[in-house]
Parts: sequence; C-alpha cells; structure tokens
Amino acid sequence: MPRTTLAAAAALTLAGVAACGGNGGGTTGAGGGTALYERLPDAVKDAGVIRFAGDSHPPYRIVANDGKTVTGIDKELQDALAKVLGVRGEISIVNGLPAALSGMLASRYDAFNGPVKDTAEREKQFDAIVWMVSRTSYLVPKATSSAVKDSGDLCGKRIAGTAGSVVEEQAKRLSDWCTKQGRPALTFIGLADTNGTILAAKSGRADAAGMTESAAIDAMSKEKDAFTYVTQSDEQGAGIDQLAMLVPKSGGLGPVMLEAFKEIFKNGEYQRIVDKYGLQNVAVDEPKLNTAAAQ
Repeated sequence: MPRTTLAAAAALTLAGVAACGGNGGGTTGAGGGTALYERLPDAVKDAGVIRFAGDSHPPYRIVANDGKTVTGIDKELQDALAKVLGVRGEISIVNGLPAALSGMLASRYDAFNGPVKDTAEREKQFDAIVWMVSRTSYLVPKATSSAVKDSGDLCGKRIAGTAGSVVEEQAKRLSDWCTKQGRPALTFIGLADTNGTILAAKSGRADAAGMTESAAIDAMSKEKDAFTYVTQSDEQGAGIDQLAMLVPKSGGLGPVMLEAFKEIFKNGEYQRIVDKYGLQNVAVDEPKLNTAAAQ
C-alpha cells in the first residue's frame, strides 16, 4: 500500500497514542511518543508503520492458513522494535528472499529480518543490523537417517534449501569439502521457503533439508518421530555467520533501527525472546551495523 494512502490514518492513530499518554516503551516525545520516533524518516512517520517483508520460515515466521496471520520469533521481535520506535509493525508474506530484496528496493517494504547473512555485497544497497549468528544444520528423515550419521555423510546427497539464503552458500562450502576429500559433490535444490524444503525431504525429492539449527529443532519438535539432524562443521566451511535485518540504505531507516535494537537489548525484550525460543546459542551480546564491510 502506498505511503500516502496511510498518512491520514496514521495521523489519527498517533494522535490517539499521544492522547492516551502511551510511550511505546521508550522515552516520551512528540508524535509517536518515543525519543526514537523523531529520528525516523518522514515517510515512516507519515505512515505510522514499519512494513516488514517475510517468507514462511518457522520458528521465525509461522504463517497461518489464511496466509496473513504471522506468529513466531520475528513477530515478537518486530513488535518490540516498533514499540520503541513509536509506530506499528506490519508483516507482508512474500515468496522467498529475492522477492523480499526486490520489494524493499521498490519501496514496497521497509525491512526484512531474514535470517539472512550480512555480506559486503548486500551492504552496497542495504544497512544490515546483526542481531544473531547461526550454523547450518541439515534435517534428515529418520527413515533414511541410518546413512547420515554426520554432515560428511551428505556428500553426494540432494540437499533442499531456501534459494539465495545463507544455507545455499553453506551447502556449496560443504560440497567443496566433499570433493577435496575425493567424495562426490552434493546437489543443491533451491526452493522458495523452509516449508518447501521440509516437504522436499519428506517426499524423497531431497535427501535432507538445510536450514538454521533453530529451524531444524523447531521442525523436529513438531514431528518428533520424523526427523533427525546434523550440523556442518568448521572444517567443512561452516564458521559462524552474522545474521541481520536488512533495511534499504536509500530510506535512511538503518541507523534508527540499530538504535531500536539497542533499546530492546537494554529493556530486556531481546533476552525474553531469546529465552522463550531457546536461541541462547545464537544470541549476540549487542547489535551491530554493517559488520561485513568492516572486515
């Protein structure tokens, strides 16, 4: 929806917030009721909403059958950020990472929360606020898991993963490791979202589904007897990837969003979400901006 069509409604909404004395969890100020509100780009203030793009990616974004209602880590994180910014958060479901990136560049969305890797190439067009790290895991159907005891056993296998995601890059590193060991390379099957990768593994189209460890644990919790998983090692090129929220540089929202992240670290909302969803192993001590360019 164009920003201009939202401006009048936003003005009424913000006036209501001010009248009720709500401060959104931040320091009281003009307009949206928080100190950070005044630093927001005018387009965001006029609309009164931060528009997030998001694909289906449990447990980060759990999309209901109506295709619109979203729960999970991202919903809670985005609501916490919107609160300290003094605006409303809104998630639009898109078909994978390419649609999220192109939509942001076309000004349809203000931000995308991934999990997506912070890279120097992406930082040419987007500000990247790093708020967690990750290692890639591979979800393996238990019916065939006897042949996959560790990630090295994935050599020569078909791996489904979200196209353009950090998993695709990780799978390539694992494949390179396989060939250096004199073993067959793996085949990567790029799909639109995590649900699609899990279905590919269940149906036999793929031998395993690559995803973040948090997503693998979530999938296993929903189908306890269906899967096991293995995690890629440092030797196989895993390392620890910096995962970020991406915000188009052209809009000027990135530095303000960094400050919003700092606020939810300070007020305890970040830690609450980390604890609720068991993200302790991938949490960071503080958010950072554009880490890839600094390396």
